[in-house]
Amino acid sequence: MDMPPILRLNADMKSIGEVAARFGLPAHVLRYWEAEGLLAPARAGTRRRYTDADLRRVAAILVAKEAGFELADIRTMLTARSAAGRAEMAARQRERLRARIARAQAALELLDGDCPHEDLMTCPHFQSLLDRQLERS
Repeated sequence: MDMPPILRLNADMKSIGEVAARFGLPAHVLRYWEAEGLLAPARAGTRRRYTDADLRRVAAILVAKEAGFELADIRTMLTARSAAGRAEMAARQRERLRARIARAQAALELLDGDCPHEDLMTCPHFQSLLDRQLERS
């Protein structure tokens, strides 16, 4: 016997604990994202119930966080109804990401230097890294 659609939907819903475990997050993170307007799970009494759409939204938040987005920009990305609003936010994030990549690249160059000098400050490779930093500042 088939269940009515509403019961099937409820059977497919997940608790906050199940969602947190699935994504390897503490439950308080999901509550915080809800307070910040990033999530809006359904309620069964006082209990949060997450649908497949909510799970996709959690996945989208995690992907955006991995790309370095701030929560305010993630909210904009998920709620903006205009492509122009998302494009503006994406342009800001591109610049932040480029700066982050430059810092990571500089760190790699420092580690790849394998300076044989006793005093790091006399190493020509390290000095070139410092010169580039001074030019950016």
